[in-house]
Amino acid sequence: MELVKKNIHMNKLKCKSTLQLTLDDDFNVPDAKPDIDMIITEQGEVNINDIKAMNGKLLVKGSLIFNVLYLCGEDVRPIHNISGEIPFDEMINMELTCADDEPIVKWELEDLTAGLINSRKLSIKSIVRLNVAVEELYDEETAVMVEGPENVCYINKKIEITDVRIDKKDTFRIKDEITLPTNKGNISAMLYDDIRLNNVEVRLLEDRFMIKGELPVFVLYSSENEDSPIEYYETEIPFGGTIECNGCNEDMVEDITFRILSKSLEVKPDSDGEDRVLDIEVILEMAIKVYDIEEPEILCDVYSPSKDITPVIREATYENLVVKNNSKYRIADRVRIPEDQPKMLQICHTVGDIKIDDILVQGTELQVEGIIDLRLLYITEDDTRPMNALRGAIPFTQIIEVKGMSEGSAFEIKPGIDQLSVMMLDSDEIEVKAVINLNTIVFDKVTEPIITDIEVADIDLEKLQSMPGMVGYIVKPGDSLWKIAKKYYTTVDNIMAINEMEDDNIKEGDKLIIMKKVDSIL
Repeated sequence: MELVKKNIHMNKLKCKSTLQLTLDDDFNVPDAKPDIDMIITEQGEVNINDIKAMNGKLLVKGSLIFNVLYLCGEDVRPIHNISGEIPFDEMINMELTCADDEPIVKWELEDLTAGLINSRKLSIKSIVRLNVAVEELYDEETAVMVEGPENVCYINKKIEITDVRIDKKDTFRIKDEITLPTNKGNISAMLYDDIRLNNVEVRLLEDRFMIKGELPVFVLYSSENEDSPIEYYETEIPFGGTIECNGCNEDMVEDITFRILSKSLEVKPDSDGEDRVLDIEVILEMAIKVYDIEEPEILCDVYSPSKDITPVIREATYENLVVKNNSKYRIADRVRIPEDQPKMLQICHTVGDIKIDDILVQGTELQVEGIIDLRLLYITEDDTRPMNALRGAIPFTQIIEVKGMSEGSAFEIKPGIDQLSVMMLDSDEIEVKAVINLNTIVFDKVTEPIITDIEVADIDLEKLQSMPGMVGYIVKPGDSLWKIAKKYYTTVDNIMAINEMEDDNIKEGDKLIIMKKVDSIL
């Protein structure tokens, strides 16, 4: 006889680590740039250039790329910028079991501050958090049936598991051009730009999936128009496409994460030779996971009336998808301009990022606490400070209901902002309205006894002969025909035939006639 087995593809978190690093450096103003009177705002992003595992540690090389917008004393073009980068080379301690595995490294820019040392020198200070995780894709082998002689009896049970069908990375390239409207001046120099990812939707199809979304683009630039030396423009680039993904279909569950891997914005001349065209290229990195919910019948027990069969059992842990949903919440609040900042005349650009401070597990609910980190550029009423930046934090607390979640469930919440609108109430106060989404995926760990092998031996004839050939049996609590048949070396079909039963349902107190069934030696 032979066990028939099936592989179930599982994914588990093998190890993880976090490192918080502080970057601090000073930068001189280039000779071609005017003196700094006041810093307006700063922006930054982290580039990871190289990841190398060595001796239980992880070497991460990268750099913080920053851009500082500042005000100078010149009347013609009062706003300028300074860009630069701070390289870093950090070692992260990892478990030895993960030393040779490919890690997933994600970064968070927790803080970025530009300070003025003097009119020709500024300091850049930043806190960057590096989150490292190593995941392992493995096969859990489970017996599902027995092939062999007809007198071998076996029973199955149905379980629900989540099979990882696809786990890979891919990229998606977006390339487009933007031509400035006729009411905007030609570009003399780019000062500040912001390209983001918004409203990404995914639809699984047969061996592929479709994506669509938007790239909000904002540019602030020095104009060749003497009447308007500083101008800005904001628009959205819609994108979409189909990505090959062998093995998926529309009935499966996707967990695909997008992030901007790289982006470039280049000023090009139009057909008249004027610098009015923006050539934009964005590379999206996609972490693709696709799950298939299965309900296989695995081998539960096996015996034979003519052989002693002992199942070899071990405990196996399966990962089961509890829920994947995208909860949306509306948030509204007001932010006032500090008294030491100039009053607002017009809003130029607004961005917001969600930062989760804590996630509390309360039974079958997840309480998410965090803030919307709001940053705003605006035109002021003060001619000596024509542009300024405002930063505010809008706190929120949201409850996510997760039916079926247990104490040991693993979960991940990916926050995002679907909509963000800001309206001036007056020159001192703004009203902020946002729709945030909390993309939640929860897995439960299910432990099941599985049969990995069977040990077959000759039957104990003395024990068999000592048993009566026919007995009357009264059903006890917890009994099943399977248990009774196994105990008395017979089969379920045999008991049903003798007792003229239509099905195998029994209840406490039922009376049965059982005849011992001894087949020939296998």
